Amino acid sequence: MKPWMIVLIVIAVVIIALIIVLYILGKKAQKKQAQQQEAMEANKQTVSMLIIDKKRMKLRDSGLPQAVLDQTPKVLRGSKLPIVKAKVGPQILSLICDDKIFESVPVKKEVKAVVSGLYVLEVKGLHGRIEAPPAKKKSRFRRALEAAQEKAGAKPIK
Repeated sequence: MKPWMIVLIVIAVVIIALIIVLYILGKKAQKKQAQQQEAMEANKQTVSMLIIDKKRMKLRDSGLPQAVLDQTPKVLRGSKLPIVKAKVGPQILSLICDDKIFESVPVKKEVKAVVSGLYVLEVKGLHGRIEAPPAKKKSRFRRALEAAQEKAGAKPIK
């Protein structure tokens, strides 16, 4: 056997082993996320609150309780999270918002929010409707891609 064939075989075995390990870790993470989602669904409650401010900020600068910071893995402490400052009853709280609804959260308006602990899951307007967030501006690449597809007669990608 030639030496380059041995090297290729070793590389192939390492890549296959890496794929298997990543698959197993992905399954475990998926199960853990499903359990956390079930726990949040079980503990959710509807609360009326006045949204004061919303920002993406680092966890240590967010004003969350020290217990939350201590429980967070060190890798995630520097990452930016969607934080909502809201007045719930007489208290002003910092809450973590779900990424999916962060753009649609209105500022300086009273809303009914579905909350699980310090996590805002859903927001509904209390007085009137919540305006949809403005549409994001299309990038040059996306516009060029759509123009090329129109010329070719293909369906545009959304």
